[in-house]
Parts: sequence; structure tokens; C-alpha cells
Amino acid sequence: MTLAALDIGGTKTHLRLLTPDGTTIEDRIVASTGWSATPIAEAAEWIVDLLAGAELTALAAGAQGCEERAHCNDLAAELRRRLAIPVQVVNDAELLLPAAGLDRGIAVIVGTGAIAIADDGAGNLTRAGGWGWVLSDDGSASALVREAARAVLQRADRGQTLDPLGHLLLASVGVTTIADLALTLSWGGAPETWGRHSPAVIEAARQGSTDARQVLAAGAQAIADLLRTLQSRNIPLTDVVFAGGLVTNVPTYWQAIRAQLPPESHPLPPHHPTRNRRRHPRPPPGWHWSQ
Repeated sequence: MTLAALDIGGTKTHLRLLTPDGTTIEDRIVASTGWSATPIAEAAEWIVDLLAGAELTALAAGAQGCEERAHCNDLAAELRRRLAIPVQVVNDAELLLPAAGLDRGIAVIVGTGAIAIADDGAGNLTRAGGWGWVLSDDGSASALVREAARAVLQRADRGQTLDPLGHLLLASVGVTTIADLALTLSWGGAPETWGRHSPAVIEAARQGSTDARQVLAAGAQAIADLLRTLQSRNIPLTDVVFAGGLVTNVPTYWQAIRAQLPPESHPLPPHHPTRNRRRHPRPPPGWHWSQ
């Protein structure tokens, strides 16, 4: 028997093939280029192509963009039809708590997007954020670049010279003028790819850019506000697990977020599931590999 586990994020996808006892057969990370959770048929085709050549007996996937349970169920049904094996699909943020060895708590993803999901251990989920870069996801990599670009453009509007943020962001995007920065970010690629320019914002803050530091401070506050939103719905702030590239790879940003969190929260150190090769996520409630 070969089981497949997929973690499909906005930037990268982690694929692991394993035996029922947890022995890893294959472990690789690929770019999420071309991934979209909609339409269902195209999403299923993307996953099937990724799994081509593997003889599978079951598949469990956490997929960015599957925002509603019905959406996840529809994608799972389409995959079952194509693969003729048991399939379970959840939102990718739902993978974090079991990956950290927890049955309940709050999972916060701070990467390409930003979302917080509370799980009561009985399959009941409550979410905050994660609705995409236009309407939500403040504090994420994409949003940091969006706000950094706005700060650079506003500085130009005021007739001020570029600070380190402006120079570094232009260089990262690969342009030389403010007009080209606005044009390239607006029309040169999907906003979900903006996150790759977030290192420029981090470095600009390190170099003393006031604009960059303000962008990061506002982003950290937005992430902390996700927990306050859940708290306002009577969700206890215990066993809060953070993951995502911005908190696992950027200690200064994690520290800024940590300083803004409600005092009653008890965040665990940022979790990096891909670095823990021995721990495998538990299936969602009610799920069995044989179903």
C-alpha cells in the first residue's frame, strides 16, 4: 500500500508518499505554479498530474484555496472519480495542528497568505482571515510587498527620494523606475507571486528604512488581530501553533508578531513540518485510510 499526503500552499507544494506504518517512500517539494482550487476539474487534473506514476491506495490533501467544506468535498469527489481510491481534502491550514501533534488548538499560517483556524478537536472549525490578497491576508508575504510598494509610491508622490525600501524593492522586481514598479506589480504577474519580493522588505527594515519597519509592524499587528478575532468568538487562545515561511525563516518578524499577541495566548515556537521527518499528520476526524 502506498499513501499520498499533499500540502498545497500558495508558493510550494509538499508531496510525501509513505507506507501505512509511516515509512517515507518519497518526499519532495515542488512549486505550486499553475495551482488553483477552482475550477474543480482543473484543480483535480493538477493534482493527478503531480501524482502521475505513483500506484496509490489513498490520498489526503491540504489545499490552499479550498475555503469551504463543500469545496473540499467536491474536489475530493472529483479526485476519487479520477483515481479510484479513497481521498480526503481539507484546507491546507488544517494540517498544522496534527503536524504539531495536537488534537485541538489554533493554527496560524503566515506565508504567501495569512489565516488562523481554530479546531475544537471534534471537527468543528472557526477561521479568521485567509480570504485572499485583495480583501484579506494582511501580514502575509504578499500583503507586505503590497504595502511596501504603496509606501514607495506614496514617497514618490510626496517628492521624496527613495529610501532603502525603494531601492531594494525596485531591484527585486527587476525595474528601475517607480512607474515600472507600479506597472509590473499591477500587470506583470499574479499577486500571489508577490511574496517572493518580501526579502527586500525585511532587508530594508534591517538597513533602517522607516517605511519598511512600519510595514512590518502593521503586518505583525494584523497577524495578532487574527487571534483577537477568534477570541471575540469565545475561542480560547491556548495551544497556538504558527507556521509559514515568514515566521520560520524571519526571526525578526516572528518576534514582532510575538510582541503583539494577546497576553493570554500561549504560542508554541514556529513549527516547520517539512523539517520533522518522523512526525506524520493524523487524519481529520472520522477519516480512515481504508474508506
